[in-house]
Amino acid sequence: MNAGALYRNRAGAAGAEFALVVPILILMLFGIIDVGRYMWTINKAEKAAQMGVRMAVVTDYVSSSIGQDYVGQCSTPLTDGDPIPANCFSEITCSKPSGSATCTTGTADAGAFDAVVARMRQFMPEIRDSNVQIIYSPSGLGYAGNPNGPDLAPLVTVRLSGMGFNPIMTLTFATLGLPDARSSLTFEDGAGAVSN
Repeated sequence: MNAGALYRNRAGAAGAEFALVVPILILMLFGIIDVGRYMWTINKAEKAAQMGVRMAVVTDYVSSSIGQDYVGQCSTPLTDGDPIPANCFSEITCSKPSGSATCTTGTADAGAFDAVVARMRQFMPEIRDSNVQIIYSPSGLGYAGNPNGPDLAPLVTVRLSGMGFNPIMTLTFATLGLPDARSSLTFEDGAGAVSN
């Protein structure tokens, strides 16, 4: 067979073209799988934050400042039954960056913090204590001298941050950061250890 006949012979062209296209198709397939897994992981993080805040509003509060008596407190001293204005306390953030839980105001109840994180781990097991913040924000709800529970009824936000995602395509050599997940509800009874 001469060189011209070999050049015109197309018998192996389909195999060569397939060999060139297969790596691109495989990358596209794994890319589609990774995008789906990434969205699934974001959804898990959001669900974990929702369940964490549900636990935080119906069980024991983390900061002792939530349970304090507000009679005689604030710029205009409150009396029994007065609504607690939103400017009567500042935002309280509770976290557990290392071994012990801390709050910006008051003493932290590590057991209450751990209960919230344990509930969140039921939906996203890879959550660490350092990924979770519980934030109590002024809402203007609550009454001074409440005999049935805490005087305050703050807006409770559970924030999940610093979570990562390992794509298949990078063979775990790279981690993508997940966006922060947060969920908020108004404080309810603040007593107990069980949430539905």
